[in-house]
Amino acid sequence: MASCVTDLLIGKIVAILENEGTTISSIRDEVDSIKEELRSMKAFLVDAEADTAKTEGEKLWVESIRNLAYDVEDIIDEFMYHMYEKQSGSRLSRRLHKTICFPKCFWFRRKTAKRLQKITKKIKDIPERNQRYGVGLVAGATTSEDIHKLVQNQAESSFFIMEDELVGIEGKKQILMGWLMDEEQHQTVISVVGMGGSGKTTLVAKTFNNERVKRHFDCYAWIIVSQTYAAVDLIRSLIMEFHKSRKEDFPANLNAMSRKELLELLVNYLESNKYLVVLDDVWDIKVWREIKVSLQERQLGSRIIVTTRKEDVASNSFGVRSHVHHIQPLLKNEAWVLFCKKAFSSNEHKTCPPDFVSLACQLVEKCEGLPLAIVALGGLMSSKKSLDQWQQVYNSLNWHLDNNSLLDPVKNILLLSFNDLPSQLKHCFLYCSLFPEDFVIRRKRLIRLWIAEGFVEHVKGITPEEVGDGYLWELCFRSMLQVVKRNGTGRPRKVKMHDLMRELALSTAKKEKFGLIYDGREGMEDISTRRLSIHKMEGEIKSWPGMSKNRSLLVFGTDMSSLSFSNALVSQFKLLRTLDLEDVQIDKLPDAVVYLFNLRYLNLKGTLIEELPESIGRLRNLQFLKIEETKIEALPEGIAKLLNLRHLSMFRLTGTNLDFKLYSGTKAPSYICQLQKFQSLKTIESEGDTIRLIGNMTQLRAIGISNVKERDEIGLWVSIKKLTQLQSLVLMASNEDEILPVKAQCPPLLHLRKLKLIGRLQNIIPWFSSLHSLTSLYLHWSRLEDDVLPQIEALPNLTRLRLCNAYVGEELCFRRGFVKLERLYLLNFASVKKITIENGVMPNLLNLWVERCMELKTMPLGFEYLSNLQSMGLAFLPVEVIKPIRKGGADRSKVQHIPEILHVFEQSSKQVYENLA
Repeated sequence: MASCVTDLLIGKIVAILENEGTTISSIRDEVDSIKEELRSMKAFLVDAEADTAKTEGEKLWVESIRNLAYDVEDIIDEFMYHMYEKQSGSRLSRRLHKTICFPKCFWFRRKTAKRLQKITKKIKDIPERNQRYGVGLVAGATTSEDIHKLVQNQAESSFFIMEDELVGIEGKKQILMGWLMDEEQHQTVISVVGMGGSGKTTLVAKTFNNERVKRHFDCYAWIIVSQTYAAVDLIRSLIMEFHKSRKEDFPANLNAMSRKELLELLVNYLESNKYLVVLDDVWDIKVWREIKVSLQERQLGSRIIVTTRKEDVASNSFGVRSHVHHIQPLLKNEAWVLFCKKAFSSNEHKTCPPDFVSLACQLVEKCEGLPLAIVALGGLMSSKKSLDQWQQVYNSLNWHLDNNSLLDPVKNILLLSFNDLPSQLKHCFLYCSLFPEDFVIRRKRLIRLWIAEGFVEHVKGITPEEVGDGYLWELCFRSMLQVVKRNGTGRPRKVKMHDLMRELALSTAKKEKFGLIYDGREGMEDISTRRLSIHKMEGEIKSWPGMSKNRSLLVFGTDMSSLSFSNALVSQFKLLRTLDLEDVQIDKLPDAVVYLFNLRYLNLKGTLIEELPESIGRLRNLQFLKIEETKIEALPEGIAKLLNLRHLSMFRLTGTNLDFKLYSGTKAPSYICQLQKFQSLKTIESEGDTIRLIGNMTQLRAIGISNVKERDEIGLWVSIKKLTQLQSLVLMASNEDEILPVKAQCPPLLHLRKLKLIGRLQNIIPWFSSLHSLTSLYLHWSRLEDDVLPQIEALPNLTRLRLCNAYVGEELCFRRGFVKLERLYLLNFASVKKITIENGVMPNLLNLWVERCMELKTMPLGFEYLSNLQSMGLAFLPVEVIKPIRKGGADRSKVQHIPEILHVFEQSSKQVYENLA
């Protein structure tokens, strides 16, 4: 971790040298010297990160370097803060500063230079001190290789787990056995993927050891690959395992053979044999490329099973027939049974005593269906005999993960995934732990916080948002984050952390002074951490030592008031980079916020704030401003001074999903359109020359405009033509009778993925069919007289379609196309009497929602053709529509294949929900 700190810090100092050349010129020599020393330190720390330091001397060494790196960051930021204060005054104050205050300024520069020189000397002293006391990476420390051996032992133990100790495995085993022993003669690769500890190896081991499976193949081999494999060793191990499976002696000179000789031996051996190979714990697809030459396709029905915790490895086609099995967490009842078997193994029938049920349930929930964690935690609790002991473990699970040997298997397996991350991703992963337990994190919120923190590296030709998106993909691929919801393109839209992953990350974050959570349960004497996340706070937040070193403040206590979040408090965080107050119930932004010159990210979403101060323009480094769902109706003129602003989100919800006016835009001075770094602007209210000037923001990827009028048509499309990078467009008419100005010939929108039109459309829009990149289309209150479906049915990438009061005809018929559509919403059709879905249409539809179509006479026809439909919602529809699909109804057979059918209706002025599946 320490090397990650210095790595990012070096990048920051280089950026300062490039971007703040004039400001920093007086201490450039010292900064250059520090930069070189930090680079040298980083080289030393590469070894420290590869080998987990265990001796006290090593720990002290790594901690010293980390603290010095933080000190450099503090000095540089404080110097920049001082220079900013000097430059941000009025002309008169700056003139006075040059005459009266020059000696003081000169003194401050000299003081800063001396502080940097002092740190440089300390850095240079570290190797000498280490040599004097014999500190270094010495034999005896626990290394990554040691952890791999522990994990390998864990994998080998999977072969010997008794059947009665296993839970929830039989169905999964039958799936694998079906793939292994089907009649297909082509070579097949079966990938089993899941996070560390999810039971991949146990499942495959029990399948591999099945006698029917073994008899199906001429020979078989199980190879543990891990991260530290050597290809020649894998080939040698395959030869040995194949010979052992047939009780044959393998060549005596095997260890002396070259790679070429081993390959030749193995290829000849397998020429006429149907084989089964398990490659356990694969971290990189190149393993397959290196050994596939030895596992040639002979069309004998051979099978290869790959276990991996990385989605990108599992989803690789391997160039042959392949299957992927995603390991799902144990169901709640399965997790409970497994935990009781371990925790209450000495009890009759292995049942939980009534007094322990509540705490036991909470501990099982912590494991979130992860078998390894359930088994390890159950084993630990079996030695605890009193409720007080159980409560202590629950309250200090984080400590037990670090200090209790019974939980070492969990810690080591989860740490393996963490240690394999590149340095930037380690920071991004640790940052996720600052959100509350089980918190569902939105993709955009998380990526923008990462960017503001400086975790996202600069890549030429790619926006930071795209780089950060890649980071999130990678963490999800590695099973480090769980995808809760995906968007139309399949990208993660919302994610969360597994509880135990989070506990481990929090433990690491606290040790490294990376971040800390305060939940009100204990006193806060010192918060000398880089990031503070407040989850609960009673009364006023008081000043604590170390606040000035904080760079990130996240507050999740919705009961916090403006009184507790005061100017006095904010002024303590003078070097803050991110301030996230989403849903915190404050009604005034403290004046001191505008003096946080270092602030990159300000999130006020869902607060009660009614206005922003005119002096908001002082935040010259601000990149992200989120004020949606507040009471702010207009932006101050000072907003146009935020030259680095990249994203501004400011719409206000004003209605339900069925109302015309879903939300309102926010008024902004027209010269906000002069800001050239804007990536997204949602939603600005059209006023004066706003629409004509929007075209100046040529970097825009997403734009939302409200109060659009028919007369704006020419100016609107002239502006949109200039937005060649546009991916998301929202247009909202000024009122429900105003015709949206979208009749004109549309410029090529090659990158447009999302289109939302709110307002009346006079005719079908002919250019709809040209939107080949479109994944999401939302037509709201269009009230078209002509059927829009023929214009959009052939869109090749459309996955989400939402139509609300979009059509005034009597019949809606899906005749063809919609090949990738996954979600369909049909809402508030006042005249539609019949909905038909032809056979072969929407073959990939997963979710369907029909609501408030009060003239509908029958259930939509063709449901029986939607074979992949997972859920259907039917809300506020006539009784005669619902009755035939109830149990015993005439059309019941047509919906039998749908796992979830949610019916919503009103009864005694209340909404009632029932599942008809």
